[in-house]
Amino acid sequence: MRRRDTPPPRTGSSETETLRGFLDYLRSSIAAKVEGAPEPRARTAAVPSGTNLFGLLHHLTHVERAIFLGAEVTSWPATFRAAPDDSAADVVARYREAVEQANAVLDTCADLGAPLPRPRPGRPAPSVRWALAHMIEETGRHAGHADILRELIDGTTGR
Repeated sequence: MRRRDTPPPRTGSSETETLRGFLDYLRSSIAAKVEGAPEPRARTAAVPSGTNLFGLLHHLTHVERAIFLGAEVTSWPATFRAAPDDSAADVVARYREAVEQANAVLDTCADLGAPLPRPRPGRPAPSVRWALAHMIEETGRHAGHADILRELIDGTTGR
């Protein structure tokens, strides 16, 4: 099945609007790759590293929470494994919730050079600019992985 490609966003002229526009574009793209993905193939490793479609979005949920909300992650490799009873809807809903919470934090940030307002005692917060750039890179990288995995699963392509 071929989905219609959604072109990159035409954002406003400010740096903040551009960064947030591209991040939201990538967030929507990867969530769409997981929505409706057939089980059990969507949770089954498609490559020797063990990467699977549900695991990618589960990982990005943890990254959103760590970067923007200050959540502590004790094992990054473990974030690539969704719970055995998670459905596509469960994984997508948790991701969208984390994105909504992250956006609520970003809505309070007027200065891209200022540190993120997150609770993490003993660890300095990165700048809002760095966090947005990192999340664009991280989400884009895994969205590309998801494109390939979804095509291998059921032939679905496009954004």
